[in-house]
Amino acid sequence: MQSTTFDRRAHPPSATFNTWRAGDGFPIRRMDWPQPAGRAARGSILFCGGRGDFIEKYLEPLADWHAAGWDITSFDWRSQGESRGDIKGGHLDSFDPLLADGAALLSDWMERTPGPHVGVGHSMGGHLLLRTLADERPPLAAAVLVAPMIGINSLPLPSSFGQALAQTFCMIGLSRTPAWRQSLKPEPAGSTRQSFLTSCSERYSDELWWIERQPGYALGAPSWGWLSAAYASMAKLTEEKLRSVEMPVLLLGAERDRLVSASAIRWAAGLLPRAELVMYPDAAHEILREAEPLRSEVMARIDGFLARASA
Repeated sequence: MQSTTFDRRAHPPSATFNTWRAGDGFPIRRMDWPQPAGRAARGSILFCGGRGDFIEKYLEPLADWHAAGWDITSFDWRSQGESRGDIKGGHLDSFDPLLADGAALLSDWMERTPGPHVGVGHSMGGHLLLRTLADERPPLAAAVLVAPMIGINSLPLPSSFGQALAQTFCMIGLSRTPAWRQSLKPEPAGSTRQSFLTSCSERYSDELWWIERQPGYALGAPSWGWLSAAYASMAKLTEEKLRSVEMPVLLLGAERDRLVSASAIRWAAGLLPRAELVMYPDAAHEILREAEPLRSEVMARIDGFLARASA
C-alpha cells in the first residue's frame, strides 16, 4: 500500500494547511490534500479525529485514501491540536460547540469539493459525525465510523455510575479537574497507554515524535466536565435518531476496546437502517493505526465499502 513508503513524520508536500473560521470566529486548523492537477478525484473524504488527536497523527490512512484517488480534508477539533486557542487541557463544558463546528465545516466542505462526499470519524470524531448525521441529515454518500464513542467503556462499573460520578464532580466545582492522574507527556512505547491504543509500537511512537515537537498537542486526561459533556451528548443518540439515518454507514469496532463500548457500537449498528458492522477481536482502540496485516485489512474493508456506497 501507499503507506509502506509514506513518511508518517512529515507533512505531505502537496497538502495545504489553513485556518477555517467557525461561526463564532474561533480558528480551526485545517488540512486540504487534493489530487494532483489534471487528475480527477474519485470523490472527497472529510476525516474527523478523536479526543486528543491532531491532523498529523492520521497522515498514514489519509495518504492511503489520497493514493486511492480521494481528495482529503482533515482538521483539529476546537480545544486540541493547533485549534486550542486559550482552552486548557481540552476542557469542554458541552459538546455543542464541537457539533456546530463540525456541521458548519462539513457544509462548507461539501460546497467546495468534488463528490461523492464521505465522512470518516474516529472515536469522539465518530460520535460527533454520527450526531451530525442524525441531527442535520447532510447529503453524504456514506460514512465510516471507526471505534465511535457511542458509549464509554467504564467496566466493571456500569455506564450510569460513570455518568453520575462526572456530574457529581461538576456540581461540587471540579469540572475543570482532570478525571484521573495522567502526565502531559504521553507514556512511552510498551506502556499501558500504548496497549489501549494500538499493538504497533512504531505507529504509537509516531504520535510521541509529533508531540515532542508540538508539546501542546498532549492534552492529558479529560476533565470531569468533558466527561459529563460526553455522557450528555451520547444520551442524545436515541433509537429514534439512529433509525432516521438513511445513508450507508460502516461501523468498525474493537472487541477489546478499553476506551469506548463495543456493545454500544453493536447496539447502534442494529438500529442504523443501512449499517455494516465489523468487529475486530484483536484490535485496540486506534484501529486505523494498528499493526500489519490488520491495518491493511481494515483499509481494504473501508475501500470496498466506499466503492459500493459511492458507485
